[in-house]
Amino acid sequence: MADFQEYLQPGKKGLLIGAGGVSMSPLAEVLHDAGLVIVGSDMSESDNTLLLREKGIPIFIGHRAENITPDLDFVVRTAAVHDDNPEIVAAHARGIPVFERTQAWGAIMRAYPNALCIAGTHGKTTTTSMCTHIMMAAERDPTVMIGGTLPLLHAGHRVGKGDTIIFESCEYYNSFLSLKPTIAVVLNIEADHLDFFKDLSDIKQSFREFAARVPESGVVIANYDDENTMDALHALDRRVVTFGFDHKADIYPDHIVRRGAQSEFDIIYHGEKFTRVVIHVPGEHNIRNALAAAAATSSLGIGPTAVKYGLAGFQGAGRRFEFKGKFHGADLYDDYAHHPSELRAVLDAVDALDYERTIVIFQPHTYSRTAALFSSFAEQLRRPTIAYLAEIYAAREQNTIGISSADLAREIPGARFYPTFAEIERSLAETARPGDIILTVGAGDVFRIGEHLLNESN
Repeated sequence: MADFQEYLQPGKKGLLIGAGGVSMSPLAEVLHDAGLVIVGSDMSESDNTLLLREKGIPIFIGHRAENITPDLDFVVRTAAVHDDNPEIVAAHARGIPVFERTQAWGAIMRAYPNALCIAGTHGKTTTTSMCTHIMMAAERDPTVMIGGTLPLLHAGHRVGKGDTIIFESCEYYNSFLSLKPTIAVVLNIEADHLDFFKDLSDIKQSFREFAARVPESGVVIANYDDENTMDALHALDRRVVTFGFDHKADIYPDHIVRRGAQSEFDIIYHGEKFTRVVIHVPGEHNIRNALAAAAATSSLGIGPTAVKYGLAGFQGAGRRFEFKGKFHGADLYDDYAHHPSELRAVLDAVDALDYERTIVIFQPHTYSRTAALFSSFAEQLRRPTIAYLAEIYAAREQNTIGISSADLAREIPGARFYPTFAEIERSLAETARPGDIILTVGAGDVFRIGEHLLNESN
């Protein structure tokens, strides 16, 4: 297999499949700015495809074999683009090398003295966003790749001129094993993506290999409170800095004061007070995310003042406990949670707030995840005052299992399953009242319910 590094040369021409995607559009920008000739393709127009065109990057709409021209030197795709894609078929037929997105990013990372890669089953987007806020407060002008929208950037990415790249790093299909971190963050490890990984042991081995990609001069940031993380990284021949609530961790919080969605606490680093911070996102999990961000950025030489002000300015990332508006007097939020542990973290955060009733509209994400974690989903969905179940979001899968959200609803007393969003919206219009918090939850398109309700009520 060719090394993408060979193609990082001005004048080389490449096609990016799915160029309008959140991970591909910044890659197109970086390659274009490096002097490569970049074209792209996507299934539909978007703000990102329009922005790329404005930068002089042609975009084909629709995937067709004729987009693979003889002058192409390489093609880049994401894991979501399979071998039967007509552009992939044509590239293989012409002998044009096809790279995964993270292979390209991994090659690009070699040009940065500092590559901060944030991984974990949960919390990646929030922690990557917190690191971005801190590095911006320190005026380090980072390049950033986030799996969600960050209001500070008005996007999910940023192309900077500094010496640091901050990268949200996903374990699915072992994609993060193509990256070149100098600092690797492991937030937590749980059973997920079991349509690819064999079991939890397989997942832990993947994270260990990710951490081992850090050079001997680098640092691994690890969650001391997470048994799976510490087991996976046991006896790793790298410098490891731990964070967590346990005072045996290298970095831990002290003198925590919670006021609604806000938490204030001291960050203790190696037994000494590093700084006192305020974060404006609720939940114990976000305190941990802030500790991880502080540990990672301080390993890059960032001082306490930038950590303090960077975290203070963070108000949340898109679709991470994001306030959307008022509906019938209720507060309506949206969250990307699609794993039982993420649901638990969101509901724990809500429990600390002063609402009379909690109404959750949950859309499971993929049939395989729903089946594998069925009882854990049911356990968490028994907690809200009212639980609505939307049908499972298929994403990349076919329903060969024969599972439905109706099966979950039968395990949850009082749960309401509706096969269409319109039915859920009609029921919410009759149910919601002042004093409620309404949460649309899931990694699919369940957020459209809240957006439609708010549009209709305005």
